Amino acid sequence: MRQRTAGIVVLGLVTFLVLVLANPPSGLLDPGEYETTTVSVHADETQLATVEVRIADTYEKRRIGLSRTDSLANGSGMLFVHPETGTYGYHMRNMSFPLDIVFVADNGTITRVHHASVPDGVVHEPYRGRGKYVLEVPRGWANATGIGPGDRVRIPENVTASNGYWRPWS
Repeated sequence: MRQRTAGIVVLGLVTFLVLVLANPPSGLLDPGEYETTTVSVHADETQLATVEVRIADTYEKRRIGLSRTDSLANGSGMLFVHPETGTYGYHMRNMSFPLDIVFVADNGTITRVHHASVPDGVVHEPYRGRGKYVLEVPRGWANATGIGPGDRVRIPENVTASNGYWRPWS
C-alpha cells in the first residue's frame, strides 16, 4: 500500500513539474534587457513609416510582450520574432492601451493587420495571423500611415529569434 501511495505522489510531482516547465507562470519569467532596432514599412519603393522597436526574440520576451508597458509613443513599438513562420495568436493580456497588431511574413510582406482594443475583463479570442514576425504599435498607427497587407516591412538581417529554454515553438 505504501509503494502505491509513494508512486501516486511521485507521479503527481512529475506531472506538476512538466506542466510548470511547459507553461511557466509569467511572474517567473525575467525577459532581461530588450535590444532595439529600427524597421521601416514600404509600399513598392515608397517609405510609409519607420518604427523604433524593442525586439522580443525569446519565449520569455514574446510571452510578456508589452504587458509591462504603460503606453507607446508614436513611432515606437515591439517586434516579436519567432523561430519559424507559422500561425500565431496574440492576446491583449494585462494590456492598458490599445494596439495595432501587424503580422509579417519571413520575406517582410504584411499578411494581416488587427486593431486590438484594451480588454474589458472578458476573455477574447486571440488576434491570429500568419508570419514569422509580429509588429505591435499604438492603435491607429496602421490607418494613419496607410499601411496594410501587401506592404513590406524592412527588418535588419541581424534580427533573429533565440530558441531560448521555454517552448521554442511558441
